[in-house]
Amino acid sequence: MTCQQKQQIYDLLKTAADSVLGFKTKSFDPAPVFYDDPAPDSQTVQDTREHELTSKPSPAPGAAPLYDDLATGSVSTADSIKNLEKQIEVCSRCVLAKTRNNTVPGTGSLKPVVLVVGEGPGFEEDRQALPFVGPAGQLLDKMLAAINLSRSSNTYIANIVKCRPPQNRDPYPEEAEACSSFLQAQIALLKPKAILCVGSVAAKNLLKTEAGVSRLRGNFYQYQNIPVAVTYHPSALLRSADLKRPAWEDLKQFRLKLLELCPKYEESYKPYVRQ
Repeated sequence: MTCQQKQQIYDLLKTAADSVLGFKTKSFDPAPVFYDDPAPDSQTVQDTREHELTSKPSPAPGAAPLYDDLATGSVSTADSIKNLEKQIEVCSRCVLAKTRNNTVPGTGSLKPVVLVVGEGPGFEEDRQALPFVGPAGQLLDKMLAAINLSRSSNTYIANIVKCRPPQNRDPYPEEAEACSSFLQAQIALLKPKAILCVGSVAAKNLLKTEAGVSRLRGNFYQYQNIPVAVTYHPSALLRSADLKRPAWEDLKQFRLKLLELCPKYEESYKPYVRQ
């Protein structure tokens, strides 16, 4: 095996570990230096092939599942999301962990057509451990229902950061970065057909841009080959009624894209009933 091949395998394993664990592990640091293997004789090659065909590695008792098991579906999305939520629950990577009452990982369908991404939990979200449950959340539910989307049936809702920033301020860049691998893992596990960013914080962090909503809306972008649309945060609509009409135009455009990607998505719609 060449040093280049070894480096590629190492990089794949590191990426897989980060995705499974839900955070950037330091177990692979510092990176080793790889060298080419000497060319094996024909008998060594034959022995190696026979061993590969007759053996399969197994995880140690109590260890995390092998990444191959996730890829082949032997570990369910529900179990993987629960494991990720446990990682979020004990996370202390940034200062937001010191002031939170609850972590707010996300909620909704585990086979979503759409992933909605907001900025972070507010007061009610921090209290109930659920995203978008306050006044802005109630408006978001109405916005989604208008295009036959619901957290009850075909939508998952998450945030850039999983803990409430004090006084509902925007999360600082280092806080968003500390939380980024959790959202990356959610996207990898849930495999949404499209992503809707609500608000500038969500759009800037997911798309790695400095542009705001007014410049980004009206177009589709790509995140890991998933179409991404941007519209105003529901809290902005509550503050300014003038934004409701352009937000509605964004939703109609988003619906047309969904019908291209998943023509029968509306058949899965079930209204969300608040408890």
